[in-house]
Amino acid sequence: MDYKDIKKLMDDMGNSKLDSLEIEFPEGIKISMKKNTNKEVIITNQAPNIIEGSAPLTVPVVKEQKEKSLVKVDQKEMQDEENLKIIKSPMVGTFYASSAPNKPPFVKLGDKVKKGQVVCIVEAMKLMNEIESEFDGEVVEICVNNEDIVEYGKPLIKLK
Repeated sequence: MDYKDIKKLMDDMGNSKLDSLEIEFPEGIKISMKKNTNKEVIITNQAPNIIEGSAPLTVPVVKEQKEKSLVKVDQKEMQDEENLKIIKSPMVGTFYASSAPNKPPFVKLGDKVKKGQVVCIVEAMKLMNEIESEFDGEVVEICVNNEDIVEYGKPLIKLK
């Protein structure tokens, strides 16, 4: 395993929700990674508390959450959203729309897709995993861009 592979693995680990990872390869190489994550505390419209004292103080990361405005949703749009079938990523990896950079994408907007048809590739640890459609339908949205890092369960393609 060379530096480039290890760097890619570290980047993928940093972008994932995993806190630790241990891998042992048949060649005897062992890789162990742990991520220190600061837990976030969300406070809505409250003044910060003042604490007095001489002991050192560890302060959590604080984000202020803005109120969201209500948006009217058309009933037809809601029904259309409910009727969509979503192809989700089965793993953490890199999304590829085609089999090679100079090849056309597996699917594009408006294409008809059959169950079992390859719709994209998710690369995980240098393995190219063909993702097949679980449904018949028409592609109405491709949710990620080529070469985006995807998480487990992230929507990739929506079918109608």
